[in-house]
Amino acid sequence: MGMTVGDAVLSRLRDWGTEHVFAYPGDGINGLLSAWVRANNEPTFVQARHEEMAAFEAVGYAKFSGRIGVCAATSGPGAIHLLNGLYDAASDHVPVVAIVGQTSRSAMGGSYQQEVDLQSLFKDVCRHFVQTAMVPEQFPNLIDRAIRVALSERAPTCVIIPSDLQELDYSPPTHAFKMVPSSLGIRWPTINPDTDALRDAAELLNTGKKVAILVGQGAREARDEVLEVAELLGAGVAKALLGKDVLPDDVPFSTGPIGLLGSRPSYEMMRDCDTLLTVGSSFPYTQFMPQFGQAKAVQIDIDGKQIGIRYPYDINIVADAASALRALMPLLQRKTDRSWRQQIEKNVARWHNTLERRAMTDSERAGTVNPMRLVWELNRWIPDNAIVAADSGSSANWYARYLTMRGSMRGSLSGNLATMGPGVPYVVGAKFAHPDRPAIALVGDGAMQMNGMAELITIARYWKRWSDPRLVVAVLHNNDLNQVTWEMRAMAGSPKFPESQTIPDISYAEVARHFGLDAVEVSDVEGIRPAWERALAASRPVVLDVHTDPDIPPIPPHADWEQVASMTKAMLGGDEDALGVLKSGIKQKVQELIPGRKAGDE
Repeated sequence: MGMTVGDAVLSRLRDWGTEHVFAYPGDGINGLLSAWVRANNEPTFVQARHEEMAAFEAVGYAKFSGRIGVCAATSGPGAIHLLNGLYDAASDHVPVVAIVGQTSRSAMGGSYQQEVDLQSLFKDVCRHFVQTAMVPEQFPNLIDRAIRVALSERAPTCVIIPSDLQELDYSPPTHAFKMVPSSLGIRWPTINPDTDALRDAAELLNTGKKVAILVGQGAREARDEVLEVAELLGAGVAKALLGKDVLPDDVPFSTGPIGLLGSRPSYEMMRDCDTLLTVGSSFPYTQFMPQFGQAKAVQIDIDGKQIGIRYPYDINIVADAASALRALMPLLQRKTDRSWRQQIEKNVARWHNTLERRAMTDSERAGTVNPMRLVWELNRWIPDNAIVAADSGSSANWYARYLTMRGSMRGSLSGNLATMGPGVPYVVGAKFAHPDRPAIALVGDGAMQMNGMAELITIARYWKRWSDPRLVVAVLHNNDLNQVTWEMRAMAGSPKFPESQTIPDISYAEVARHFGLDAVEVSDVEGIRPAWERALAASRPVVLDVHTDPDIPPIPPHADWEQVASMTKAMLGGDEDALGVLKSGIKQKVQELIPGRKAGDE
């Protein structure tokens, strides 16, 4: 039997080094599925429970491996279901290729079953490259271009293959007019900065007396360079949420996260600085950056489209972060006045004490624990090479502020799209990228009910293939869509609306055990440490079903008068949890106001 188009597609993916395709089957890709049979499942077909989860798994794989993620789905509804995961990839600048089936060419345009105008459907999310194949000779070019464009633009791309075309005999492009031959591979240049721009940037940075550095995921391969530049400039370093793993959190001048989920020292540094250096970040919340006109500013980013869009930067440099910083270092003068740095380190130390005191406060609700304590205790047990994914919601707050990055730890979440539900599929993708590393998902019970429980089935199916079987799903079980509840209170002045915010109470531990996974239920503070210890020493994946207090507020680094007024209005408006919220809020705020006191002090 000769090679079919489906065979050619899988062969080309193998040629590019693709090892896994996260997918869900359907008759719109039957020709590809038959090719997978003939290819002995190479690349590995990883069956998710839903096409959206397949896309999220491809995103997680790409985020944590640095390689391209590939997902596949059938025509019509299967293709539609991929969209949210692909938008997640687009928003966080992650290279993912989607391979999608379509109705037969003879039926296209005839309102046929499951026929959707996929070219139009994908033209926004895969705007850099989306093409529909019509003849066998378009391969391998379409696969090659989809991969190259995804890598070049750090974005999702899509190849649509009608079902009948997948089963045709493959014939490669010829040496003829209007044929498009193709080739494998891509060699990347190092994008070096402009020399004059570097001199101007150095002059600006050398003049500054209070320098702040903001890093994002684009600085991940420039850790040593960021630390050296910060040392020369006597600067503090704040981290955008997608850049949480750029620097370890035990660096004394790392002020931690910035923004609504940020830290007090990051807020204070941006409030008081006179100079800003941003590296590899498109952090969107301008209100957490220095006031306009307050700070002279330099931005370094490899993507010219992301330059100058968040702050009135004086100098914008398009370059690889590590290369630019290495070239900048010889031009920088080491600042002899270290008082700014000393103040930053003092603020960081005070903040760490505040975080610990907040974590050690007890829950006001019987049978629940302080969610901050859950993540704080994780720091005692988490291996230095762990991979952590947080879901959107209140779990992202505790991940941002309380998880201490160290060693080669990696962490991520849906940063810019902030969609619910990627936490568990992210770590599934991570385990296929790094089967020898432990992975942890921090998810709220809303996200768990939305997507996570179904993907426990995927974990149960595949975990024995991983050389390190440790995968922990920690569910913050509070029966409340907690982040939105707090946003309603603080931003809209609205009391909790139980019909929208309260979710069904179920046992996630029982669900996990039903699927053949290990599980631990935690309902008091004494159970947290042994739960983490057991989960991270287990010989199979574990679900931690942790009953957390929904009344503990995710306090922002500062609260303005409008937020205070909104909260007061919400409490007076008949919020059913008003008493617990007030008690917990006062208790948490007090911890910030006690100067120098550490947890456990009398």
